[in-house]
Amino acid sequence: MTVADGRSNGPGHLGGLPAVLVLEDGTVYRGTGFGAAGTAFGEAVFTTGMSGYQETLTDPSYRRQVVIATAPQIGNTGWVASAEQDDDESSRIWVSGFVVRDLAVRPSNWRASTSLPAEMARQGVVGVAGIDTRALTRRLRTAGAMRCGVFTEVSIEEVADPSGLVAQVRAIPTMMGADLAGEVTTAEAYVVPAQGEHRFTVAALDLGIKANTPRMLSARGITTHVLPADATLEDITAIGADGVFLSNGPGDPATADASVALTEQVLEAGIPFFGICFGNQILGRALGFGTYKLKFGHRGINQPVKDHTTGRVLVTAQNHGFAVDAPLGVTVQTPHGRARVAFTCLNDDVVEGLECLDRPAFSVQFHPEAAAGPHDASYLFDRFVDLMAGSRSSGSGPGAGVEAQRPTTDVSSNGEVH
Repeated sequence: MTVADGRSNGPGHLGGLPAVLVLEDGTVYRGTGFGAAGTAFGEAVFTTGMSGYQETLTDPSYRRQVVIATAPQIGNTGWVASAEQDDDESSRIWVSGFVVRDLAVRPSNWRASTSLPAEMARQGVVGVAGIDTRALTRRLRTAGAMRCGVFTEVSIEEVADPSGLVAQVRAIPTMMGADLAGEVTTAEAYVVPAQGEHRFTVAALDLGIKANTPRMLSARGITTHVLPADATLEDITAIGADGVFLSNGPGDPATADASVALTEQVLEAGIPFFGICFGNQILGRALGFGTYKLKFGHRGINQPVKDHTTGRVLVTAQNHGFAVDAPLGVTVQTPHGRARVAFTCLNDDVVEGLECLDRPAFSVQFHPEAAAGPHDASYLFDRFVDLMAGSRSSGSGPGAGVEAQRPTTDVSSNGEVH
């Protein structure tokens, strides 16, 4: 076991409660507590965004994770949450804990209603500042995401011999096999009305949806019915949905059997489908592809992705630790017609999106709602609108199916279409 004095010399060390971050490999980083006092456990992950920490902390996809910010100073824009202005992406902070290097002494933002430490304390979220987050991030990039614990109430003896703390960390479950969508979904359905003239109705399954997604749909004349994660095809058809949206969310997609089954029903019914993040992984499974856990994931608002349909390179917002295992550069015959990988990450060739060629369906692994930023991928909501418009004009839609669109091409033994 290694005890690393990871404290930085910057203003993040505020002289508060001593705190430690303990990784499951036995490494201990010493710092200063902020936010709530206590203990937090989760998977240690890092995000490379230079801004947008409030949107990150309130993203339900971070359920059961301790987030490390690679940007050196955090808290300088305070916390914006009032009746007039609200930067929250959900009703609460979802991260288990927050790890930063330099915690701002005070916020400098005319929109701020309170400070980051004050809001974290109010919501009972534990943080540790003064950590050398560069060294910590390099360790996670080398060894991979690990379970961890944040302890703000520790004795000198526990720091000197952290074996007891390490044992607590190793006792928590891993993210593999975690079924978390039910923990973050809405308890009851609700409606976000269209702005201006109503054009379409969309059923959005809340697997951990961010607030900006219904806003992006609303701006395009879409009335969005946000449904619980256990919604059925009958629930979708009952509202007369022109399209189905599957949101982002936390956990292992290998556990989402019910959502996969529903997606298969949606594909067979010919209802236009758009999925993001967790929704992309579920579409992948519905098409017969596998999923796997990335070594340390993609998290931040500066991830480069290529759209193979247009040839454009997008700078995207991402937050995922799992990915779809699908072949690149080929068209594959699936149980629901032909499909292909339509987006890839330019850093590591990870699948970043899928497109069905015989069904009105596509998905992306990143976040086109982009809260916080960038906005390169917002056109994908327009692509979803085009799918619904095309489905309506062709007479397909809920229950109609698209049998006439089934492929007639020859398929080789390895699944490639010629």
